[in-house]
Amino acid sequence: MTNENDPAGDCPDDLESVEEEETGQENKLLLFPNVLAHIQSQRNAEMLALLPATVKRRVKALKKVQLETTNIEAKFFKEVHDLECKYHQLYVPLYEKRNTIVNGSYEPTEEECQWQSDDEDLPEAVKEKIKIEDVAKKEVEDPKGIPEFWLTIFRNVTLLSEMVLQHDVPILKHLTDVKTICNVDPMSFTLEFHFSPNEYFTNAILTKEYNMKCVPDEDDPFSFEGPEIFKCTGCTINWNKGKNVTVKTVKKKQKHKSRGVIRTVTNTVQNDSFFNFFTPPAIPMDTKEEDVDEDLRILLTSDFEIGHYFRDRIIPRAVLFFTGEAVEDEDDFEEEEEEDDEEEDEGEGESDDNKASAKTKQDPNCKQQ
Repeated sequence: MTNENDPAGDCPDDLESVEEEETGQENKLLLFPNVLAHIQSQRNAEMLALLPATVKRRVKALKKVQLETTNIEAKFFKEVHDLECKYHQLYVPLYEKRNTIVNGSYEPTEEECQWQSDDEDLPEAVKEKIKIEDVAKKEVEDPKGIPEFWLTIFRNVTLLSEMVLQHDVPILKHLTDVKTICNVDPMSFTLEFHFSPNEYFTNAILTKEYNMKCVPDEDDPFSFEGPEIFKCTGCTINWNKGKNVTVKTVKKKQKHKSRGVIRTVTNTVQNDSFFNFFTPPAIPMDTKEEDVDEDLRILLTSDFEIGHYFRDRIIPRAVLFFTGEAVEDEDDFEEEEEEDDEEEDEGEGESDDNKASAKTKQDPNCKQQ
């Protein structure tokens, strides 16, 4: 039994209290990753400063070796892009054929339509009912191509559906095709949105160009992780009078201070619309990354993600996004990611060396000239 008058008897409790206090402070610091990063950077600097001069020389030699490795990596990514552009040319005829079927300028043959589908597993009675309904619909109207093909894709993809407002829908019904133009030199790609004649604007094609660089930064070469977008350029939409959905008119009443006269002032302000996608925010070319406003950074990063998603996912697999199959695949992938996170939470007691981590790079420097 511990003697209440013995000062030594309180030591374990005091130690436990100190440990709990230190742990609490560490937990608070975890809420501020920038603070932790700064502290870690200071520790690293102190550690390097204490190294013997001969060891410092060898570290510098290793950095030169690392720089050579980074330069080779940049060449690798450049060749990968060139290869992507080469194979893109092989895809183009298939995309063109898809376009002719979607827009009704080509009717596929019976042989071309042979494909195992889910409705073939339905009971005969259900198949017969569907067949009768199809005949009845055809007698009323035989639609041209696949109506609202791209609009349906926009609705199925969460990333795009969040951008589409109700006033955008009638315009997107005129969207006939979305294409990618892949450029080797300079390294870039252009998205083309093709529209049928409509009452909203006179453009037949709206474009969005993304310019990329694949060279390590001179000031920070070891931050290089592959091609990154450094500039994106939209296009001018030639709106017909009164049809511009990207702006709205706001009326405001103003009262004269001395005379008391009330007048109505009409102002034009920006309106939420998918078509703002073609006018990305402009920031000066000499603006440093750390000087970019956080809201603008998020907006530019989102623009970067959307452009790449069109190029890498939607355009190559358009029919699967139309049917919803590709969307289901994306949802399944996200659920697996969540399960991994849960497993990591459950393995909280494991050492850091046994925990896997993944990093997704998003370039905030997408600019418009």
